[in-house]
Amino acid sequence: MPTETAHNNLYAALRAGFPADLSRVAIETADTPVPLRYTWADLERGSAMLANLLGSLELPAGSRVAVQVDKSVEALMLYLAVLRAGHVYLPLNTAYQEVEITYFIGNAEPAVVVCSKRNFGWVSRTAFNAGTRHVYTLDDDRSGTLLDRAAFHADTQEPVPVAPDDLAAILYTSGTTGRSKGAMLTHRNLLSNAQVLQEAWGWAEVNRQGGHHHGADVLIHVLPIFHVHGLFVASHGALLSGSKMIWFSRFDPRATVARLPEATVFMGVPTLYVRMLAEAALTRASCAHMRLFVSGSAPLLLETFQQWQQRTGHTLLERYGMSETAMLTSNPYRPESARRGGTVGLPLPGVGVRVHDDKGRPVRTGEIGGIEVKGPNVFKGYWRMPEKTADEFTNDLWFKTGDVGRIDADGYVTIVGRSKDLIISGGYNVYPAEVEECINDMPGVAESAVVGVPHPDFGEVGVAAVVAKPGSTLDAEAILGTLKTLIANFKVPKRVYVVADLPRNAMGKVQKNLLREQHKGLFTG
Repeated sequence: MPTETAHNNLYAALRAGFPADLSRVAIETADTPVPLRYTWADLERGSAMLANLLGSLELPAGSRVAVQVDKSVEALMLYLAVLRAGHVYLPLNTAYQEVEITYFIGNAEPAVVVCSKRNFGWVSRTAFNAGTRHVYTLDDDRSGTLLDRAAFHADTQEPVPVAPDDLAAILYTSGTTGRSKGAMLTHRNLLSNAQVLQEAWGWAEVNRQGGHHHGADVLIHVLPIFHVHGLFVASHGALLSGSKMIWFSRFDPRATVARLPEATVFMGVPTLYVRMLAEAALTRASCAHMRLFVSGSAPLLLETFQQWQQRTGHTLLERYGMSETAMLTSNPYRPESARRGGTVGLPLPGVGVRVHDDKGRPVRTGEIGGIEVKGPNVFKGYWRMPEKTADEFTNDLWFKTGDVGRIDADGYVTIVGRSKDLIISGGYNVYPAEVEECINDMPGVAESAVVGVPHPDFGEVGVAAVVAKPGSTLDAEAILGTLKTLIANFKVPKRVYVVADLPRNAMGKVQKNLLREQHKGLFTG
């Protein structure tokens, strides 16, 4: 039955969650010059027009649509339109610079690229050189050629039938060694995860009870929409349950706290909770209407967990996921007392989590090892990297996350670190190897090492130790200045030290643990 296949389309499933009354407000903007109110009908019609524009281009099925634009409701509609049209959405961090974008476009070979007007010059040149035929612009003030063209198209569209294992999105994750890898996520991956979270986090229950009156959820959406947390976890959660969103283009702690009395759900990275705790207006009274605060994308300090409890009376729900798998584990929604600080909770229904040693053997309960996972949410593999994909799965097809952790006797999972020295700064992954490569290419540099050190605001930040070639003099500030033009700002180390040499072990390997130890109090005193 054709209607059945259309329901494999993630958009069709999300659309089924919209409320019966489409004239209700779905999204209200919180930081545009005047508040904009988009109804559920606006989302349906706007995404239909964009999907019809894509349909008119007669692209091969499963074409990639690469998008690097500022956060806006129209950008969310574009994502929905790509799903509706049966193509593959490729979100790109707005901080990425030309060198990075050139690689992504060359690797993904998108049929369509959408960028901000200010970047159109170099993005279009890069895209056309890579064989992309269509480049559009979209700005956060509802302007740009994308919307101009879409305006000519009909505002109804039947979602294109897809198979459950057809790709819905590709998310690039920085490579620990070498280049970024594109994690291929299918309609089934994303829908299964969204449905599991509906139940696990009480969305479905609240919205069933609330029916179509005031009982329904309201989500404050402050996260970027170019990675899993903001695009999938937050947006899918609200869309699938017909919940209104209060939409911020960027996080503002004071403005966010001011909207808490109107909302029921908030999702953030630990940095955002730290910043809200600095606002005097954050009180038990301001959070009295809230149902759930979710934290993820980076380790939550126990201190933040406890401060939040004391100030607001709410216990943060910490969960764990990654680009390749969406959400894997979560602390319990109920009872709230079962949420344990310092852990990421229990495996979600349908998700397998196990800990093995480096020989591939199970470790004993409570012992540390490599975290491996399995489930309908686990990605299809890395884009055009079959060998890399094969390497990342065990013989019995569990995905090796690269995270190191333990599972206690009650089944709670604790992440202790990254097997490959990953730095998580403000919720974004920074792989030292990528930054080191940039520094090492600079004139006069012999070698460098980048390590993460604790930071009160960002959780962790990078610090670089750089060794000059004989006869060369290096300037730490100049290195920082050059890095800012080469890589996204969140990857740039907060400090650069020019040193005579790097600490090494007997094998000649740089001892990053010693560098971390040396600099660990830099920002925390």
